[in-house]
Amino acid sequence: MAAWRLFVVTRTWAAWGPRELPDPTYPGRLLVRYYAKKPVLKGLKGSKGGVVGEALKDPDVCTDPVRLTTHAMGVNIYKEGQDVVLKPDAEYPEWLFQMNVGPPKKLEELDPDTREYWRLLRKQNILRENRLNRNRKF
Repeated sequence: MAAWRLFVVTRTWAAWGPRELPDPTYPGRLLVRYYAKKPVLKGLKGSKGGVVGEALKDPDVCTDPVRLTTHAMGVNIYKEGQDVVLKPDAEYPEWLFQMNVGPPKKLEELDPDTREYWRLLRKQNILRENRLNRNRKF
């Protein structure tokens, strides 16, 4: 059975002739691919012609200590408007003040009975396996 299939396949391959390339003059067919052209920026310094446009500038840095302690600076996403005023600590949930804002804890520092320990252990094992599998051929 396998020999018969092999015979049929080779006959089919032998019957195929050279394939014709598509006609490049056929309308609606695009055969040539180029890289996208770089956009032309008009109005910036050093460019030829055009109207001089506004250059992007960095936001102003606030150095007022009173404003830094009463407002959340840089949280406003709108072009116009005020920064968000901070509320008293009693109005925020307790877990907010228990969050770890420093560097992540190492595996040795965590308790093995917690979920964080097992998640970190799993993540480290996955990263280790990925490093080991990177050099395998198959």
